[in-house]
Amino acid sequence: MKNEKNYELVLTALFTAIIVIMAFTPLGYIPLIVINATIIHIPVILGALFLGPKKGAFLGFVFGFTSFINNTFNPVTPSAFVFSPVLAANVVGISGIFKSLYICFVPRILAGVVPYYVYRLIHRLLKGGQRAWRIVINLAASLILLFSLYALLHRLLQGKVNGGLSTTISLISGIAAGILLFAALSFAGYKKGSTNIALAYAGLSGAFTNTLFVMSGIFILYKDAYAQALGIAGEAVFNTIMGIISFNGVVEAVVAAIIVGGVGLALMKIKPIKGQ
Repeated sequence: MKNEKNYELVLTALFTAIIVIMAFTPLGYIPLIVINATIIHIPVILGALFLGPKKGAFLGFVFGFTSFINNTFNPVTPSAFVFSPVLAANVVGISGIFKSLYICFVPRILAGVVPYYVYRLIHRLLKGGQRAWRIVINLAASLILLFSLYALLHRLLQGKVNGGLSTTISLISGIAAGILLFAALSFAGYKKGSTNIALAYAGLSGAFTNTLFVMSGIFILYKDAYAQALGIAGEAVFNTIMGIISFNGVVEAVVAAIIVGGVGLALMKIKPIKGQ
């Protein structure tokens, strides 16, 4: 028991160090036009799986704290204030402190909690070998990415063709992509086993948790200030956010699924998933 606690302490320190290194080097953030894409959630997700949701929440807090430091002292995008209570107070007043604390910390903490339970649920369902559950799980993931692809294509086509045709083309393209993804995930689920798929979906859920909570928080709490910072109309904020989810969200989720799946399998040879 003592050795197990020491091992987990060392692993927690290791994941914390990785998060800090990624946060303050180009390894962790990819500056885009209006917001940073990130892969720092990956050690947070892995920490949640192998150390449990409590330590995963702690690692998520560390992620949020590094985001606060970066965006306060080295803001590189117009939206940096939404992650910094200090900058937000200057932009929207005292209320900005609490709004930015939510956006900076809550999504990152949840990214260290949700993947653990997603893994446990999917691993249990798939391990039972029931085909219906495989289909439900794969279809759910397909619908998430279908939605993102639809939002992306709709945004790209908006204004170039009439609204009805834009919507139709986007929807058909999204459905086609969703069917292909569904087929690929189903095949992988049958061939590669429950552990691989559960790890991949844990990575997927952690990345989407971070992206969706951050972007929805920006829309709900900072719509007007966000529009002013980007120099766009308030009505365009929704499309801008959907575009970010489509680009950043999908890319981050796919990368997280691949890395968490691969690294997770390697780590399982040394230490089992927490609670297994």
